[in-house]
Amino acid sequence: MRLGALTFALSLLFCFSLSARTNVPAQQPTASEKIIIDTDIGTDIDDAFAVGLALHSPEFKILGVTSAWGDTHLRARLLSRFLKETGRPDIPIAMGIPKQPLGKVEILSQAPYAEGSPADLQYPNAVDFLLEQIRAHPGEITLISIGPETNLGAAIDRDAATFRKLKRVVLMGGSVYRGYSQSNYGKTHGPDPEWNIICDIQAAQKVFTSGVPLYVMPLDSTQIKLQELERDEIFKSGTPLTDALLVLYTQWARGATQTPTLFDAVAVAYAMHPDLCPAQPMRLRVDEQGYTRVEAGPPNVQVCLHSSSDQFLEFFMPRIVAPDVRQKEPQQR
Repeated sequence: MRLGALTFALSLLFCFSLSARTNVPAQQPTASEKIIIDTDIGTDIDDAFAVGLALHSPEFKILGVTSAWGDTHLRARLLSRFLKETGRPDIPIAMGIPKQPLGKVEILSQAPYAEGSPADLQYPNAVDFLLEQIRAHPGEITLISIGPETNLGAAIDRDAATFRKLKRVVLMGGSVYRGYSQSNYGKTHGPDPEWNIICDIQAAQKVFTSGVPLYVMPLDSTQIKLQELERDEIFKSGTPLTDALLVLYTQWARGATQTPTLFDAVAVAYAMHPDLCPAQPMRLRVDEQGYTRVEAGPPNVQVCLHSSSDQFLEFFMPRIVAPDVRQKEPQQR
C-alpha cells in the first residue's frame, strides 16, 4: 500500500508539473514598430502632444523625427530642446525642406521655446535621412506624417522605388465628409481643404498615388478636444514631458484659455492601436483645390471616418501623464 500510494503521488506530481509547463506561455520577443515622425511642430500644439505620446509608447522604436514646412530649422531646434528635456536626445533629428506658405510668412507660436536651443545647430537633410532609413530597414518602417507632405513628395521625386519600401504611411490629413469645427454628430457643411494637404497639394498628390500602403486620418475622425479637466491633470503631473508640454501650450495659447484639438495625436494613437479608429478601404484623390475627393474604383487608401473621444482619451491620458516608459537601453540609430 505504501509503495502504491507513493507511486500514485509521484504520478500526480509528474502530471501537475507537465501541466504547469505546458500552460505557461512561451516568452515572446517584444518587437517595437520602427517609426519616423514627419512633423510641423511649433505652429499648432497638437504636434507636441503627438510626439509626446510617441515618446511614452514602448510599442514604438523611433528611428528619427523630421521637421516639415516653413522654418524647418527653427522647428528642428524646437525638437532638439523637446527631446533633450524629455530625456531622449538619442533620437536623431533631420531638417526638412523650408517651404513657406504662399503669400504670407508663417509665425511659429512656440518659437520662444525653440529659440532656447543653440541657433548654430546643424541637422542632416530630411529627405536624405528618410531614404537612408528606408534602405536600411526595407518593409519595416511606418512613416507617421503629421504635417504638410513636402518632405514625402521630395523623397518620392528623388527615389520612388525606395519610398515604396516603407511598410506604410499613417497620415493626418484630408477631409472626406466633414470639415473643420464639426464633430461626428449633427449637421455638416461638408468637407474643407485641410491644412496638411492644402499647404503642398502637389506633394500630397504624389503621396496618394505613390503605391505605399496609406492610412488616412482626416478631419472626420481627428477633431478630439483636450478639455480643461484633462489639461489640468496633464499639467499638474510634473514629469519632464508634461512640464515641456505646459510651456509649449502656454506659448501657443498666448495667455488665453484655449482648447487644443488633438488631430495629430489621434494619428499617432492609431499607428499603435488601429482599433481606436477602425479604417475602411476607399479611393481618394487630391484635387487642385486641396480637397480629398471620393472616387469610384479600386481603393488606394484606408480611411478612418469615425472615432470615439472617450476611447481615445482613455488610452491617451494614462500614457501622457506616466513617467518615462521607454526602454532603458538607448535605441540604436
